[in-house]
Amino acid sequence: MEFRYLGNSGLQISEITYGNWLTHGSQVENDVATACVHAALDAGITTFDTADVYANGAAEEVLGAALRGQRRESLEIFTKVYWPTGPAPLGKNDTGLSRKHIMESIDGSLRRLGTDYVDLYQAHRYDTFTPLEETMQAFADIVRAGKALYIGVSEWTAEQIRAGHTLARQLGVSLISSQPQYSMLWRVIEPEVVPACRELGISQIVWSPMAQGVLSGKYRPGQPPPAGSRASDEKGGADMIKRFLANDTLTRVQDLAPVADELGLSMAQLAIAWVLQNDNVAAALVGASRPEQVAENVKAAGVAIPAEALTRIDAVLGDAVTADPKLVARSTPTKRML
Repeated sequence: MEFRYLGNSGLQISEITYGNWLTHGSQVENDVATACVHAALDAGITTFDTADVYANGAAEEVLGAALRGQRRESLEIFTKVYWPTGPAPLGKNDTGLSRKHIMESIDGSLRRLGTDYVDLYQAHRYDTFTPLEETMQAFADIVRAGKALYIGVSEWTAEQIRAGHTLARQLGVSLISSQPQYSMLWRVIEPEVVPACRELGISQIVWSPMAQGVLSGKYRPGQPPPAGSRASDEKGGADMIKRFLANDTLTRVQDLAPVADELGLSMAQLAIAWVLQNDNVAAALVGASRPEQVAENVKAAGVAIPAEALTRIDAVLGDAVTADPKLVARSTPTKRML
């Protein structure tokens, strides 16, 4: 395993980071989820990312249980806050980035994870309905209380990141990370978010480096999705992946196979290694529904893709790539969730 510094901090994280969105507490049984976490530890992964909203807290509980008995100082545990969480019926303050929701949510996350602190606490989305000053003050107070060591954001625009970074500095805390979607097919952060973050000393922790599994090559043009795949999951996976399932896109992805073969990589490993070629990316988030997937994914760590191969990838994918920076703003909710 290779390690990278997260932003301009002194915190090092494994460049392959294990994430449990759409799996733990939902798609896979707890014993399989635990086996996947242990496979990640065996492979040298020390960094684990979750969120309170994943399976409405169950994902945090499963991760906490799976990590029980491990030396806490040898792990980096990340979680997030924003989306509605809690037992039904949910109240009006069970969502967003108000001081009330943040302060209550961090305590719930720590309880479910079975830890006294998280290494990184992230704003899961930008909250246009709460003053940013209120949000950042709450995060700063959580850091000063020792409940989180650093703070980050997820799916914020470059402008939002700049404003948050300015307030964090004024409050004496470190905003060091951004967690966006990023892959060979989805490059919307490259024009604006990445340059702003380079300037500010913020790293990317990217999710969906395999474009929801499409870049693994298992989806074939003109054929139904494989049984049990994310595209056949009606719990949420199918909605997320459909943007990548056009036949032209799937055909172009199949044409990447010779590039992967020449580099001695699987197509999934090529996809993960590709995002790690960006020097502003500190880690690629990977999940798993089987332990053997973890062992395969970590082989992307430390891989250097030659410039000629990167050029070929761009030529093969062509206009199947989405790179419009305006799409980043679509991740900001435009109405209250409750």
